[in-house]
Amino acid sequence: MGDAHLRRRLTAVLMADVVGYSRLMGIEEEDTHLRLTGYVKDLIEPKITGNRGRLIRTAGDGFLVEFYSAVDAVRCGIDIQHQLAEHNAGVPADRRIQLRIGVNTGDVIVENQDIYGNSVNIAARLEGLAQPGGVYVTRGVRDQLEGQSSLSFEDRGERRVKNIRTPIRVYRVKYVEEQPKGFWHSLLAPARRFLPVVTPFSA
Repeated sequence: MGDAHLRRRLTAVLMADVVGYSRLMGIEEEDTHLRLTGYVKDLIEPKITGNRGRLIRTAGDGFLVEFYSAVDAVRCGIDIQHQLAEHNAGVPADRRIQLRIGVNTGDVIVENQDIYGNSVNIAARLEGLAQPGGVYVTRGVRDQLEGQSSLSFEDRGERRVKNIRTPIRVYRVKYVEEQPKGFWHSLLAPARRFLPVVTPFSA
């Protein structure tokens, strides 16, 4: 076989790009470049490393990351989006740097520290479908993360995307709020005004 020498492996792929990058560069080129470079160095790369990922390549307004686990890839994507949202809180809406993120799992071709193949292409198409600040995944990723109680998945339906023969089922990932703590806090708060302060579990 002609491709017998190619190395392959199963992996989780995260693709991301900056929303409206050309528009941002048109508004203020140097400021956009410096802010994005700072985000990559101080926020994005540490999150990738902290979730056991490997930054494969960057391309101006986007990047490709590989993970051994779909759980790590999705957690990394959500962590990055949350951190960016915090940074953007004090930035005018037309100057905010936001990302779209897509995550897929599957077989990839490995060559010269880079990865290629249909799994990478699907992750790129997912990223293009994602809303600003969102993390979108395929059905395969959703199935692998279904037992993660901290995550929920919003079914966005089947989509036909460029150069992919069959439709892909798309899901938007969200963190699930920790309800019990908030529930008991709201339930007991009114009563605390009438009870003495006690610390039954103090050391």
